[in-house]
Amino acid sequence: MFKLSANSSDLRFPPVDVSTPEGLLAVGGDLRPERLLEAYRHGIFPWYDDDQPILWWSPDPRTVLFPPKLHISRSLTRSLRPGIFRVTFDTCFREVMTQCAGPRPQYPDGGTWITTEMLDAYTRLHELGYAHSIETWQGEHLVGGVYGVAIGGAFFAESMFTRTSDASKVALVSLVRQLQAWGFSLMDCQQSSPHVMALGAEEISRRDFLDHLNAALTLPGRHGRWQFDIP
Repeated sequence: MFKLSANSSDLRFPPVDVSTPEGLLAVGGDLRPERLLEAYRHGIFPWYDDDQPILWWSPDPRTVLFPPKLHISRSLTRSLRPGIFRVTFDTCFREVMTQCAGPRPQYPDGGTWITTEMLDAYTRLHELGYAHSIETWQGEHLVGGVYGVAIGGAFFAESMFTRTSDASKVALVSLVRQLQAWGFSLMDCQQSSPHVMALGAEEISRRDFLDHLNAALTLPGRHGRWQFDIP
């Protein structure tokens, strides 16, 4: 297993094709903005528990959503009607991450992989203009959201939460529509789930994913705080 040194000036990762069959590529290192951005540019992301060192992954196959292939069901269309939810960008990034870190039934102990270290690291990426949150509101209540990282024309979706039916789906659909309007070509969903597959995500080989990612990274992207500019 490839080991990374914390605080080293060498930010390079090993080639992704040396990962384990599950996609585990490297262990150790740190979550500095420079290392995180280097990881994402090569299709790598951190995912680990509090009692583990930092683990870096590049799964094969990879789940992606191409914005033109977004699928919206009839029932979700009803939830997208004006007046049901209000959706914003980048108004409470850390709160969205904190909500995403809440107890999850799919974890045997009810825990989460979003550690305090991760929360601080991605908040820093947000302050630098690379990480973004999409918030869904009912009145003044935050009821759903998504956060992730944007580089070039690629958005790397990290996690979402919902407190009421369809709230996270509305956030994700609103995000994908805006990404398409801005010319983004790729949303990385990392791994398959019924939630994202129902919205039009698909599994592709890691090799194909990296080809699409490299093309997306050549696009101008959108740095800094985001605001919606579509209805």
